[in-house]
Amino acid sequence: AYSATGNAHSVTVGRIAYLLGLRGPAVAVDTACSSSLVSVHLACQSLRSRETELALAGGISLILRPETQLALGKWGMLSPTGRCRAFDAAADGFVRGEGAGVVVLKRLTDAVRDGDRVIAVVRGSAINQDGRSNGLTAPNAPAQAEVITRALGDVPASSVHFVESHGTGTALGDPIEFDALAQVYGTGAGRCAIGAVKTNFGHLEAAAGIAGFIKAALAVHHGQVPPNLHFTRWNPAIAAEKSRLYVPVEADPW
Repeated sequence: AYSATGNAHSVTVGRIAYLLGLRGPAVAVDTACSSSLVSVHLACQSLRSRETELALAGGISLILRPETQLALGKWGMLSPTGRCRAFDAAADGFVRGEGAGVVVLKRLTDAVRDGDRVIAVVRGSAINQDGRSNGLTAPNAPAQAEVITRALGDVPASSVHFVESHGTGTALGDPIEFDALAQVYGTGAGRCAIGAVKTNFGHLEAAAGIAGFIKAALAVHHGQVPPNLHFTRWNPAIAAEKSRLYVPVEADPW
């Protein structure tokens, strides 16, 4: 009885709506590592269309069974040294983490009207798919650059000075992600920091996006760029000297 309901994503989100007495759309999203960010995107769309007045968006990741751990290990994705070294020359895979994160989203005009404490503002969002790439686990840099550009809208990329990245700390994924970021954010005045919250507490998988989202929102709120851990020097496959992007190794004022 417990496994039949406890393993269903739809029941999980339904239980939350039941507990809180919420009667708007209750949607379980599974797009792998981007799940919680897609939930934020869908929540923003719902608010903009005035389908909802307030939205909760987030994700959760718990390691309850060994099968995924074993599969990731056999695929060579996990770090044998137990560290997420995002964009570093010593990057050797990621470390799995556990956690949950939820944000409360509201139209800015309504939040100001109601006297709510506003931590940060979502100016835009976008989603897409890699399409055909070099394999199931290989990112597609042109597709990533495209979705970043769409999310920016009319915001100049050169005005952005902090990007919270996927930053898994893999020899394959890091250079591809950096290439996509450099295509969009690589030129302009001033430096642009690349954050990777996975260096702090690992890869939260379905909750990874919301963890980075919360980190970026708090960075805005406190006016400080948080440092990445485990970074010594750039992965040699990354042409960092040709862009304004840098990895912050200590807290920088925003």
